[in-house]
Amino acid sequence: MAITPGTAFHDPLVGPEVRDLPDGFFDRLMFNMHPIDAVTPSVIMGFGIYPPKDTADGFVVVSDGDQQRNLRFSTQLSATNRDGAGPFRFETVEPNQLWRLHLGPNPIGAEFDLTWRARTPAWSGEIAVTNTSSVRTSFDHLFQSGWYEGTLRVDDRQYVADGWYGQRDRSRGVRTMSGGQGLHIWYQAQFPRFSIGFLLVETRAHERLLLEGAVMHEDGRLDAITDVRHALVFTSDLDLVEGDVEVRTADGKRYLVHADGRAGGGYMAGAGYGGHHGVSSGVDHVESDRYPLDGSVTPRSLDSALTDRLCTFTLGTIRGSGIFEFALTRSSRYQYQPTL
Repeated sequence: MAITPGTAFHDPLVGPEVRDLPDGFFDRLMFNMHPIDAVTPSVIMGFGIYPPKDTADGFVVVSDGDQQRNLRFSTQLSATNRDGAGPFRFETVEPNQLWRLHLGPNPIGAEFDLTWRARTPAWSGEIAVTNTSSVRTSFDHLFQSGWYEGTLRVDDRQYVADGWYGQRDRSRGVRTMSGGQGLHIWYQAQFPRFSIGFLLVETRAHERLLLEGAVMHEDGRLDAITDVRHALVFTSDLDLVEGDVEVRTADGKRYLVHADGRAGGGYMAGAGYGGHHGVSSGVDHVESDRYPLDGSVTPRSLDSALTDRLCTFTLGTIRGSGIFEFALTRSSRYQYQPTL
């Protein structure tokens, strides 16, 4: 595994002029949105293109306490302007600084008209991982904290999202990290003056496969993360309850953060993460479903254990919120082990 941080990132999606891409190539964006002082509603949206497959697809997931609403859409890439599909559209107004996001009428009863504006610098890097398969992972990755302006409607309830937090994630390349993964964490803790963001992957033998990220400050500082330790509590169904994460940085800082993950929701199987991205369903395909958040749906019962849980975070006396993405392998031979 190799990571090259700080590489320049071309923020807009690749255009049709870019040819001769490898078969597994993708170019994807993901945004989340949530209030700064509540764990509902949680909105996660994403869109990706797969030029060699002439496919584009995306999703919107809304968790509101009682249920999770899932919207998935796909089409042929050649039938789009590479600015969305189905009821979802986006615009890169100013790369790495300003995006517009729009969701029109659809079966899950949620719509939005939003502007995302950067509040911190972006962490970006080039990641290369040697897999158990013959295909080598190599992709560019970026994440960055921002503020929202605009409106969100869920059924008859209207929200003004001005000042809400939102982390975005951009990735481009070939990512086939297959086999041997035990623990996956994509951690985005939003605090009033900074955001702690990292990706950590451990093998089923509890060895670190990948660590990337930084503490991103509103004043423009970017402090690379050098080590992460964790002590997490999971249910027997592989769902996160709570836990502590210790982050150490290149500037010698230490952050010990407690997360409460009891809010529920954020199951990314509803977003197509069970191996459905990049799979052609023809032109203008839209589908939806809903998960009750009563304990009957869990990471163990779905076709993907990946979960993007909106959590409250506590760092000493400072309170924050954000997405704690996690997944444990469902292999019976694996058992989570804390490192903190």
